[in-house]
Amino acid sequence: MLELIESLEKTGLSELSAVSTPDALEAWRLSYLAGSGKLKAAMAGFKDVPREQKPAVGARMNQVKAALEAAFEEKKAVISAGAAAHAERIDVTEPGFISSQSFGRAHIITRVIEELCEVFGRMGFAVAEGPELEDDEHNFIKLNIPAGHPARDPIDNFYVDSPLTNARPRMIRSQTSTVQIRVMEAAVKEGGGRLARPIKIVSPGRVYRPDTVDATHSFMFHQIEGLYLDRNVSMVDLKTTLLQFARAYFGEDAEVRLRPSFFPFTEPSAELDMKIRLRPDQPARWIELGGCGMVDPAVLELCGIDPEEWGGFAFGFGIERIAMGRYGIPDIRLLFENDLRFLRQV
Repeated sequence: MLELIESLEKTGLSELSAVSTPDALEAWRLSYLAGSGKLKAAMAGFKDVPREQKPAVGARMNQVKAALEAAFEEKKAVISAGAAAHAERIDVTEPGFISSQSFGRAHIITRVIEELCEVFGRMGFAVAEGPELEDDEHNFIKLNIPAGHPARDPIDNFYVDSPLTNARPRMIRSQTSTVQIRVMEAAVKEGGGRLARPIKIVSPGRVYRPDTVDATHSFMFHQIEGLYLDRNVSMVDLKTTLLQFARAYFGEDAEVRLRPSFFPFTEPSAELDMKIRLRPDQPARWIELGGCGMVDPAVLELCGIDPEEWGGFAFGFGIERIAMGRYGIPDIRLLFENDLRFLRQV
């Protein structure tokens, strides 16, 4: 019986040393340590051992059982560690896996502003910016809008200071034309009190007017202002610039027209209209994009520029109107409702 136990231990440990996979280890366990295994079968012969030998044989059988179980646990730990070492590693520096096909993107207004700046940039216009909180001087006075003019009425503006008690009330700007005033002022200051170089800029930004909200109007909207000052600039240059813009942005078949109009800061002045199809089931119709004209000499003088030497044109377009025409959006309110069903389409 002792020889059988010794042989079982030697054979079991030898076979276990050759095991290298989890499946082979499980097969070894079933062969030696399971209820129907070799160790259990050998212990069944303990009943035939003479009485005087039972203590020695029993002690040896327990030693062999403990040795095989300890060797099994050790081998199991080694194989588990090896499997973990060879497991697939995740490189946390690589981009994560995308579980959704939904990608974010810039809002349609932001994209249109970038597109417009790119189109005018190809024509040589730089981009300028100005504050949304303005003063009476830049929003009205230097744009040749005198005291008492209907455009100053509180019902048509968002004043921060009361115009009844403040000589120079602050307000949220009602037009991006304020930026052209600031650009001209800066250029004159840079030139030591006189304009020493041409100016060619566009300025996109938010403006605010207490308009009644409908399909084509809002109390907050975006404009892009353009200003070009140089020597010998004419209305032909303005018309050419606007026509080239329309064809570059809307396509060669874009239909635009200029209608005579009046603005205090341009003379002569015009409205730029474009034929736009807002709904596929309706014919295209003329939509006003904004105003334009030759900069009034009075505006140049108020900014310290000699109108006998310098002249130019200015224009201001509603960016929402342009977006509606470009992408066939029938209602301006859709642009600000943040409805994902709409935003995913444009």
